[in-house]
Amino acid sequence: MSNIAVLVLAAGKSSRMKSIKQLAKIDDKTLLEITLEKAKKIAPNNAFCVLGANANKIKSQVNFNDIQIIVNSNFEEGLSSSIIHGIQFLQKENLKFKSVFILLADQPGIHLSYLNEMIVLFKDNSTKIIASKYDKTYGVPALIPSLYFDDLLNIKGDKGAKVFLNKNSNSILSPKKNTNLFDIDTVEHLKLFTNG
Repeated sequence: MSNIAVLVLAAGKSSRMKSIKQLAKIDDKTLLEITLEKAKKIAPNNAFCVLGANANKIKSQVNFNDIQIIVNSNFEEGLSSSIIHGIQFLQKENLKFKSVFILLADQPGIHLSYLNEMIVLFKDNSTKIIASKYDKTYGVPALIPSLYFDDLLNIKGDKGAKVFLNKNSNSILSPKKNTNLFDIDTVEHLKLFTNG
């Protein structure tokens, strides 16, 4: 959809991984590449990636064809700073998207069909937030309409969009389809995922 910008967040320093998490591999593809491929499929001309820690090393090892890179120099301030950087970049470039679709680089198990269902939900409910349902909370992947962009510019800390989403839970719809929302933060997580 041409009116949706996909924002892949990959700026973290992955301190729990003890290595550059974005470059960890599953079946010869890095975690970041797995997510970028999905981003390009759902928004071929409107995929953006926020880098921060280890940006140059990641750029040298990952294929960013057709992906616009945004560098977050404030990545130490947590996930929220990457969302803010992404929104500010879109506004500065005067790119008027109806929604931003936030994906994380460390959730390789999310199915493309799940992301497509989120887009279908948004098409039919363009003022609603489309977010993923975790046990008792909401989180990313999430599609957030432009009417909430100013609110996103005020989020803080490393919880990213989670606090914002749960504050607006009455305005959220979630896909009925299930997917693997497991996020990989440690070497043990990576082993668990790959050994399935």
